Formats: sequence, C-alpha cells, structure tokens
Amino acid sequence: MTETPMTEPWLTIIGVGDNGLESLTPEAQSIVWQTETLVLGERLDAVIDGSALPTLKRILNWSGGFRETLREVLKLRGSPVTILATGDPMHFGIGATLRRYVRAGEMYVLPSPSAFSLAAARLGWPLQSVATISLHGRPLVSLNRHLLPRHRILALTAGAETVLGAAALMVERGFGNSVLTVLEHMGGDRERMFAMTAAELLGAQPEIAEFNTLAIDCVSDSPLVSPVAGLPDDAFRHDGQLTKKEIRAVTLSILQPFPHGLLWDVGAGCGSIALEWMRIGFGARAIAIEEKPERVAMIRENADALGLPDLDIVEARAPEGLAGLDAPDAVFIGGGITHEGLFETCWEALPPGGRLVANAVTIEGEARLAELRGIHGGELVRLQVSRAAPVGRYCGWKSLMPVTIWSVTKGETA
Repeated sequence: MTETPMTEPWLTIIGVGDNGLESLTPEAQSIVWQTETLVLGERLDAVIDGSALPTLKRILNWSGGFRETLREVLKLRGSPVTILATGDPMHFGIGATLRRYVRAGEMYVLPSPSAFSLAAARLGWPLQSVATISLHGRPLVSLNRHLLPRHRILALTAGAETVLGAAALMVERGFGNSVLTVLEHMGGDRERMFAMTAAELLGAQPEIAEFNTLAIDCVSDSPLVSPVAGLPDDAFRHDGQLTKKEIRAVTLSILQPFPHGLLWDVGAGCGSIALEWMRIGFGARAIAIEEKPERVAMIRENADALGLPDLDIVEARAPEGLAGLDAPDAVFIGGGITHEGLFETCWEALPPGGRLVANAVTIEGEARLAELRGIHGGELVRLQVSRAAPVGRYCGWKSLMPVTIWSVTKGETA
C-alpha cells in the first residue's frame, strides 16, 4: 500500500553532536526552541546542559522505557514534537526505529554526521569499504559474522564494557592481533583516540569513556570462515543431521537467497541452511523449524558462533509448527518430505514466485519428489559426492549418500 504523506510533518528528529546544542544548525535550533514537546535520547543527558534547554510544555526521555515513551509520543500525533538523537537518526538510530510506527510524511529528519562518518574521517578509511554495525543493545556475538581477515569494522557500542567484550571475543576467535581503535566523544571537547591490539587491550584494561565508537582492523590467526556458501562441516556443531558442505553449496545456489528474503528451513537439524541463507546479509531472514530440543540447542549455538543470534528458531514439529509464521519467500525441506501434509502446508504458504527446494536421501523420499514434480513441475537433480579417505597406506574414494534435490517456483507450469 502506498503511503499518503501528511502535508505538515509533526515529528522532527534532530541529530546532535558531542557538543550538544552548540552542534545544531540555526534551523535545528529554531525548531528546538519552537517545539511543544522535546524528547531526549538516553545518551544525551551527558552532552546537553539542561539549563540551556528552552522552557517547554513537556520533556520526555527514552530512559523511562522505550514502549512507554513511544506511547506518549504517539498520543501527541499532530502537535509539534522534537526528538534529539545522536548523530544520524536513520542509521541504527531512533529515526529508523520510529519509522515502523510513523509514516515517512509525518517525520522531518535533520541528521548530524554519524559516528561512522566521523570515525572514517579520523582514520582515513573509505566508508564504502567498511562494515558499519551496531553492538549497542545487540548481542556481542553479532560481531562474529564480520570477523574476516583484512576486514575493517566500525561499531557503535553500549560503552566501555562493549569494547572489552569485543576484545575478549576476538582473542577467543583467533583475532587477537587485530588493531582496535577506540574513538571517544568525537566532535566534542573531550575527544580522544587510542589504538591497541585486541590482546593488548584485554590485558591492559585501559580506562575507556562510555561514549565511544570502536574501529576494528581485522588480523586473523585462525582458519577462514568464508562468507561464500558451503562452510566446512566442522563450522557447525551437529549430530550427523547436517547437509554436507558440497550439497549445501548447491542447495543454497538453487534457493537463490536475496536481500530481505525470508526462508523457512523445515526440519532444520543443526540450522546450516538457514544460517548460510542469512550470511548473505542485507537483511536476509530465516526461521529454523526443528522439533528436537537437543538440535534446537545446537542451532542456537551455531547461530551465536556465526554471529547470527537473530535467527528465528521454532521448536515444533512440522507441519503443525508452521501455523502463524510470517509467509516465506523460499522454503527448504531438508527432511520429512514424506510426512503427511508437510509439502502442502509449505506450498500453500508460499506466494506466487516463491521457491521451494526439497532434498531426499531415501528411496521413499525420491519417489515423493518425483510425484510432486509430476504435479507441480520444477527440476530434479541427483548429486553424489566422494571424498578421498585413507585406505591402508593409500587413499581411495569414500562415497557419501546420493542426494536428490527438487526445486520449483510457485506458478511455473508443470
């Protein structure tokens, strides 16, 4: 549905630098002085002198609880409300969050340079070549997906503890020689910058300002965990219920992951397909449906290890556990294609143009895939992988079980 913009935005969101109100443009200062309600970000109390604020009808603060303050803000729809935020409100900021509740035409956003822009300028890093992430209010393990040799990362933090936690995580992951630069109070009177390796920082435990941005120049002493599909099997904790790396790489190429696409991984096992789908980035989402509690625990562990704690995990048997889930853009059935009603439920949930891929290793599973292909069309592929293995003093080929893959796009002709 196309949004109808309001003629006059009632909600203004202004980015503020470390120098507080002094960092605002004349336009932004005028808006602050004329607003009826001012909402302060949770970190702005430290950089804004309360005595410098105008006399207003009301001042709200997000520190009172996001949902409670949001309700108060939305009650004021139509009257002038100004929100002060740090940096660029639309980049991991309150503006991006409020966009879920407020139409674009109701908002007027005046950004300041983001922490990412300021850090890139201080370090001389081309911003388009750097991963920009937030570790503020997000699990620290989110950093894992970005730890790659020679990769550069700029991260918003929740304070000094985030920096020390990141250093500890990187040492544990074999990135202890990476250079961590802490940039404090950028653009303010208390600006400071210092650099140490992750191992040095963890050992020294230096005093770090709570208001900081973390820059990471990755150096790895551990095996590469490539962002390309087909991670080594030992990248996952599993009990044998795992789509092997060669088959996984082909399966993902057939699934065709894309930005913001949602995958159902039905009978997820250890979650390898769902996790590799999400590793393409750009908002790719996945729901892993698995009925066995011990495997659900493995999925969670694998998600954290790969820096994907936002994987949605549903502990349930399919097809019953599929009810009420967000409609998928693609479905992978890694096992259980012969279960009554499973395919039908998945197929009904798919929109036109959605992809369904199912793998089978049993004769009964193959027969079901052939039957479904006869009804719905699509392609059947049979793969068999052999790996070299010791045979006495020599090497020979050890064959893995052949896998039959059926792929189909909803709406194509049978």
